[in-house]
Amino acid sequence: MMKVDRRAFLGTLGSATAIGAMSHEALADAAEHYMIEQLDADGADDREKMGAQLEFYDPERKVRRGVGRIFADNKNLAPMPAKPTLVDFYELRFAPARHVLQSAKRALTTGQPERTVLACLLHDVVLNLVKPDHGWWGAQLMEPYVDERVSWGLRYHQALRFFPDPEVGYEYPDFYNRIFGEDYEPDAHVQRAYKQARDHKWYMEARLITMNDEYSFDREAKVSVEPFIDIIGRNFKQPAEGLGNDDSPSSHMWRTIANPNRPL
Repeated sequence: MMKVDRRAFLGTLGSATAIGAMSHEALADAAEHYMIEQLDADGADDREKMGAQLEFYDPERKVRRGVGRIFADNKNLAPMPAKPTLVDFYELRFAPARHVLQSAKRALTTGQPERTVLACLLHDVVLNLVKPDHGWWGAQLMEPYVDERVSWGLRYHQALRFFPDPEVGYEYPDFYNRIFGEDYEPDAHVQRAYKQARDHKWYMEARLITMNDEYSFDREAKVSVEPFIDIIGRNFKQPAEGLGNDDSPSSHMWRTIANPNRPL
């Protein structure tokens, strides 16, 4: 697990008054997003090789908290192909995506089913579009193109990460206690989602994402989308027209990620 400097992290959130006004859920999301940004900032050279021409992590950028990364870091975006594939989005919009690539690699090396590997690969990429409730947004983005167990797992992994399950080897992340204290309590809708998921037949679809999520912040790891291209080919329903051009229920979301500077 990446070491988080508590003072540096809290300094990104604004004044003590602003921090005090944030819910525990918002604070926990901010911590995970902070680690993802730190991880991807470390991989700037890898990201450039993958073709995403972005000016990354400008501390002076003025954007509303919760806005997806693609809107904050959208200068000099490389053009998308006419019929973009999921791999194109990884290379040109999600890159360097080190956290999700590490998560998928961990699932692959521990022998998880291909749908779990794919779910780990997909679980946080929607943060490029929007940050609040990313589990629900991520499920909506991917639902037309994946096995329904994958989108179900994406939806509920956001809630399950706050609830330990020692029987399957998932412990409550220690850094939550270190950052927020031991009185942390998830928002009511997250608690409801956890209860719904815990009693569902697909519970492990979401739990396996969390088990390959919180432990995938290795600043030294070398990762690439290449090992997952065949898995994507077998498990992601790539539209012939290209993502964003196929009129699925989430096509507009793909078009927005592809062209975040479009004014209307």
